[in-house]
Amino acid sequence: MYWPLQENFLDNNVINQLCNFIKRNKRFTQFKKVKEFEKKFSKWNNSKYSVLVNSGSSANLIIIQAAKEYYNWKNNDEIIVPAVTWPTTVTPIIQSGLKPVFVDVNLNDFSFDYSDLKKKVSKKTKAIFIAHLIGFPSDVKKINEIIGKRNIKILEDCCESQGASINNKKIGNFGVAGSFSFYWGHHMSTIEGGMITTNDKKFYNLCLLKRSHGLARELPNKDQNLYKRKYKNRNFKFLFVSDGFNLRSTEINAYLGVIMLNKINQWIKIRNKNYNNFTQILNKYKKTLNIANNKNISSFVLPFLMKNKTEKIQLEKQLNFKGIETRPFIAGNLLNQPFLKSKYSSQKFKNSNFIDNNCFYIGNNQFVNKSRLNKLNKILDKFFSKKK
Repeated sequence: MYWPLQENFLDNNVINQLCNFIKRNKRFTQFKKVKEFEKKFSKWNNSKYSVLVNSGSSANLIIIQAAKEYYNWKNNDEIIVPAVTWPTTVTPIIQSGLKPVFVDVNLNDFSFDYSDLKKKVSKKTKAIFIAHLIGFPSDVKKINEIIGKRNIKILEDCCESQGASINNKKIGNFGVAGSFSFYWGHHMSTIEGGMITTNDKKFYNLCLLKRSHGLARELPNKDQNLYKRKYKNRNFKFLFVSDGFNLRSTEINAYLGVIMLNKINQWIKIRNKNYNNFTQILNKYKKTLNIANNKNISSFVLPFLMKNKTEKIQLEKQLNFKGIETRPFIAGNLLNQPFLKSKYSSQKFKNSNFIDNNCFYIGNNQFVNKSRLNKLNKILDKFFSKKK
C-alpha cells in the first residue's frame, strides 16, 4: 500500500473538460471565468466579496498590505500571530514593515494558547492574525472576549481549513478578511491558487487594486467612474491609485476552481468521516497519544501527537517503511526555523515546541478509505504491541 500525502484530483473527466475549455477560448489571463469563480466562492462561503489570486500566501500578503494602508498602520505596529503556522502567515507582516508578536498555541484546536494571547495583547496591537490550522477553527469568541472594546482587527488564515465553521458560520467571515489556498495538497485545488474573502466593500476594492499593480481599471465599474472624474487629466487605461503587485491567477485556474467547488462539500464529508474513524483507532492509545477533536472541523490531515519523542521518531519511520507518507506538523515552532531563530527565543513556547518535537501527520483526502484506515489500524496495533 502506498498512501501519499495528496493524490491526483485531475481525473480523465476533468482533464477532458479542461482541454475543451482551452480549445474553446482564446484568452487565458484574468477575465470572465475569474469573476465567475469569485462570485461562486463568495456564495459558497457566505461572504460578500472574493478576490482570486495565485496562492494562499499571496492572499495573506495582499491582506496585510491592504490592511496597513486601509487602517493607516505604521511601521513596527504589532500584529499577533501563532508560533505554529505556515511561514507566509508571518512573513508578509515582516515584509510590510510591521512587527509580528508570537503567541504559543494550544493542543485542542491548535490555535493560540488563549491565556498567552491575553498577556501578549497590548496598546501597540493593531491586529490578531488567526490561523485555523489543519481543519480546526479557532475559538473566535474567546479571541473577541480578549480584545474587548479595543480597536484590534481580526484577520483569518483559512488556508488549511476551508469549510470549517463556528456556530454554522464559515471561517473567513469573522474578521476584516480571510485567506484560502487552492494548492495541490489542500481541500480543493486549482493546481496553484488562493482566495481572499471579505465583507467590507472598501477593503475588497483595495485588494483588487493591490492584486493588479494598483490599476484603477481593476475596480468595479461604478468605482472606476469615481477615479475617472477625480483624475480626469490622466489616461485611465494606466491610472495607478495604490501601490500593488501582479498576483493574479488565470482563466484556467478559475475554470478548475468552478469545477472543484461543485465537489468540495462531498470531499469535506469524506475527510471528516475519515478523521472520525482515525480518532476511533487512536482511542486505544490515549496513554501514548494526544487526540484532538471538534464537531466543526474540515479535516485537512490526520495528526499524530506523540507524548514520547522517541516513539514519535520510531512510528514515523515505521509508517514510511509501510508506504505511508508523513510530514512535520506544518512548520513546527516557527521560532526554531533558521529565518527567525536568531531574532526570537522559543523557550517559553511549551506547546509549540511539543508540536515541533513530538508531532507529525499523514494525508487525508477524498481518496482515503476504510481499506487504508484498516491497514493503518493493523500497523499501529503491531507497533504499540511491540512497545508493550
